[in-house]
Amino acid sequence: MGKSIGEVGLEDLCTAGGSSISIEEATEIFQVIREAIAIAIAGTVGSDPDPRQVWKHVVDRGGLKPWHSHQLHQLVYYSVYANWDASTNGPPLYWFPSLCESKFTNLGRIMEVHGPKLLGTSYKDPIASFSLFQKFSVQHPETYWSIVLKELSVVFRESPSCILDKSNKLKPSGTWLPGAVLNIAECCLLSSTHPRKEENSCALVWREEGCDDLDVNRITLKELREQVMMVANALDATFSKGDAIAIDMPMTVSAVVIYLAIILAGFVVVSIADSFAAKEIATRLRVSNAKAIFTQDFILRGGRRVPLYSRVVEADPFKAIVLPVTGNNLGIKLRKQDLSWKEFLSSVNQHQRSNHYHPIYRPIDSTINILFSSGTTGEPKAIPWTQLSPIRCSADGWAHNDIRAGDVYCWPTNLGWVMGPVLLFTCFLNGATLALYHGSPLGRGFGKFIQDAGVTVLGTVPSLVKTWKSTNCLEGLDWTKIKCFATTGEASNVDDDLWLSSKSCYKPVLESCGGTELSSAYIQGSLLQPQAFGTFSTAAMTAGFVILDEHGDSYRLRRHGDVLKRTVGGYLIVQGRADDTMNLGGIKTSSVEIERVCDQADESILETAAISVAPPDGGPEQLIIFVVLKQGYNHQPEKLKMVFSKAIQSNLNPLFKVSFVKIVPEFPRTASNKLLRRVLRDQVKQELSTRSRI
Repeated sequence: MGKSIGEVGLEDLCTAGGSSISIEEATEIFQVIREAIAIAIAGTVGSDPDPRQVWKHVVDRGGLKPWHSHQLHQLVYYSVYANWDASTNGPPLYWFPSLCESKFTNLGRIMEVHGPKLLGTSYKDPIASFSLFQKFSVQHPETYWSIVLKELSVVFRESPSCILDKSNKLKPSGTWLPGAVLNIAECCLLSSTHPRKEENSCALVWREEGCDDLDVNRITLKELREQVMMVANALDATFSKGDAIAIDMPMTVSAVVIYLAIILAGFVVVSIADSFAAKEIATRLRVSNAKAIFTQDFILRGGRRVPLYSRVVEADPFKAIVLPVTGNNLGIKLRKQDLSWKEFLSSVNQHQRSNHYHPIYRPIDSTINILFSSGTTGEPKAIPWTQLSPIRCSADGWAHNDIRAGDVYCWPTNLGWVMGPVLLFTCFLNGATLALYHGSPLGRGFGKFIQDAGVTVLGTVPSLVKTWKSTNCLEGLDWTKIKCFATTGEASNVDDDLWLSSKSCYKPVLESCGGTELSSAYIQGSLLQPQAFGTFSTAAMTAGFVILDEHGDSYRLRRHGDVLKRTVGGYLIVQGRADDTMNLGGIKTSSVEIERVCDQADESILETAAISVAPPDGGPEQLIIFVVLKQGYNHQPEKLKMVFSKAIQSNLNPLFKVSFVKIVPEFPRTASNKLLRRVLRDQVKQELSTRSRI
């Protein structure tokens, strides 16, 4: 255990700060720490200061700066909580909501208006009464949703008869917004007074990779609507109403326009991630019965042009409409049945009002988007989103991340994953600006875009944060306009989140865990609650759940899918996967799929077993391949690691990485010859734990 905060001296601060701090700054921080300790002791019974109050005072005084070395931030944070007993006190807290500011958040504002009436004398303020209001939203969803619907940019062509109809006994969960008719894409594109969306409001801001020193590009709501309507007219000239049309391209401005146009015109989007191999693309085209696919000739990543059209062609779609990654001309030759983007739009050149379109209005339970599970049981499962889904995910962003008009929201993702549509709808239905970077999010170019675009809410996955931290690519950039971060997809690492939060003067990193089927999260963080690194602080609004043991009694640990641990104080920590499903880079896949590819990767392979394990200090899961070789073969693990990595990235997903390979004589099995991956997983956990203590 390191020094406690009372033992940290000026010399310690100077050493940890290195060249990032002057003696004057170190002295100022030292004085702030002394002051914080004194104030905390004064407010505590006994002689020991409350570490939470010490940390809060240090942060509130702004002694620690984003440009100070991470070692300095580590020294102060870990010293403050050096003697903290999480088993009795819960996880250490690093961010505390302000009572004054809480009343101006989206959720706090409506609590102040409706709380006294709905909760009676139990209502105190948005912070003290948050848990009560969350429970109220679960018990009275009709009341909660009648309030929230007025906060979102949702306009019904025909209004629903009620919020929730429970009269049909065949539908135990009821029917939401029965009778409602609308076009959710039109709702995204309309100006409104609340939330504030004006014709000249900035709807999108973006930058191309490699253009870091140029101004960011902007497009107004009016310009976005006209582009969407032009594409909708071109769709009508090419396809039949109701057709499923796929999108397999990076999340660019053009991809967003195409996505909204497909829905505006009454077609159905088929979401396919641009990282998928041809086999995976073909499966999704077949399952969805897609009539065409929008794609690009190449993907630009880190200065490299990665072929995309050729991969799509290998999947053999009926028709492809191909956009150039740069400029106006394609860099490849098309098949006879395919169209260039220029040719596709030429069908409306003679249209007198090509940038005007009458939306197709449909019942609220109509399918607008077919997304997919990650194939954890072998073949991906098609998951239809209706027009209810955007409302649900946008309300999550409104309530938990406080997304509103004036915000600039960025999350490096793709329309093939659930976060792509979630990000799009959350921005446009809440009146925020969508920020897109046309390139890799791994380097300094992306970080500078966040600075220059004035991003206020930044979404991440933990492996992305780990890369930024390890490469130090954000040094010298200003991220202080960010009011909160969001993270999902993987288990978070406390130290990585400490580093990330410090870049914005310790704004909260709000965890989120949900699912494509839910079109939302079931556990989240909240700006109305204190936050601890790597934890969830609440069930999502209107979401209720209980953790049960095998006897049906309330329990602290849930061993199914994601392993969740409930801590003292009610915080929740995701501890990885409990079954044979693994989470690699925020993408769920199965051991079976990994093993299928690895078994065929080299003639020396008899069989393989794939597992994933989170490091002892937390963070993204690592992929480990166990191998049994055929008799007479003798390979080195490092060579097989290269072979497996190449095979997996070619046949499954180029984002998957093999951490290491272990060659064993045989696998542990049950009496019925079933492979015991759990035993292998436990062995690796023990090894990693032992290494971390050396």
